[in-house]
Amino acid sequence: MPSRQANRKNGSKPMNTSQPNVRQAAAAIIDNVAKVIVGKRDTLELAVAALLCEGHILLEDVPGVGKTLLAKALARSLSCEFRRIQFTPDLLPSDVTGINHYDQRSQEFRYVPGPLMANIVLADEINRATPRTQSCLLEAMEERQVTVERETRALPRPFLVVATQNPIEQEGTFPLPEAQLDRFLLTIRPGYPSADEEAEILTRFQRESPLDTLRPVLDAADVMRLQIRCREVAVGEAVRTYLVALVRATRDHRQVRLGASPRASQALYRSAQVLAAMRGRDFVLPDDVKAMAAPVLAHRLVVSAEALLSGRAKEGVVADILTSVPVPVE
Repeated sequence: MPSRQANRKNGSKPMNTSQPNVRQAAAAIIDNVAKVIVGKRDTLELAVAALLCEGHILLEDVPGVGKTLLAKALARSLSCEFRRIQFTPDLLPSDVTGINHYDQRSQEFRYVPGPLMANIVLADEINRATPRTQSCLLEAMEERQVTVERETRALPRPFLVVATQNPIEQEGTFPLPEAQLDRFLLTIRPGYPSADEEAEILTRFQRESPLDTLRPVLDAADVMRLQIRCREVAVGEAVRTYLVALVRATRDHRQVRLGASPRASQALYRSAQVLAAMRGRDFVLPDDVKAMAAPVLAHRLVVSAEALLSGRAKEGVVADILTSVPVPVE
């Protein structure tokens, strides 16, 4: 690992102790969520990283592994406004963004906010809504605003969408288009707990849900200060070149029909900055980029028919790329 003195020489700035400590704040959130979620420390770390990146999360796994519970626990760990939207085939875009309602007393239209007007929004079973309703999230997720009847309204900050979907059940669902998937910073697949963790779940939830007594550890202003601090983490030229090479390699891989976009490069860049800050550094290492590569890039790839028939996972393609692209050595 490079010394602090070497990184200052290369242009990195020393951590300003008067600013919020990202490592301690992230650990506080993770420890708080861990009072509800048993195990899955790496999953919780990714969720907090997305929050500090100002990104959005797609939780994809089979029913019953705690996807919705994770989103609720993360929201309750922050003193922010939280809304849950149950996506169904009959859900309309206006049910999400809000409507202009005519007030007979004042004889004028008044905007009635939808559930999207919150800091943290849980889009539960997002793939059960029609493409028309899914598309109403595109503007909100990318530009942090909604447009209702030609009037644009800014969303509160911070703003985080946590969407869940079941990849197994396909009946009555509408697959997310590539443009929608590209709006998610990363995809998290929690997976089944171990035997010991499952036993601990039975004990922890025996009398009541620990979610009911969870208390916030940060407020919205704290989160926004931490987000700004993470953007100050230095990324050297060699690491930046390595990151770009990884993303460009997805476009040339023989089993990929559509590779990662420049938006993916930005997402990988920001997430590597946040991970470095969460680990107590003010500079990014290649290991930070490698750690975030699969969660950030895999869901953005469109693989070939050959890869689908062979059962090759997108994460396997990213693993191939990580082994083929040379890692910079300082």
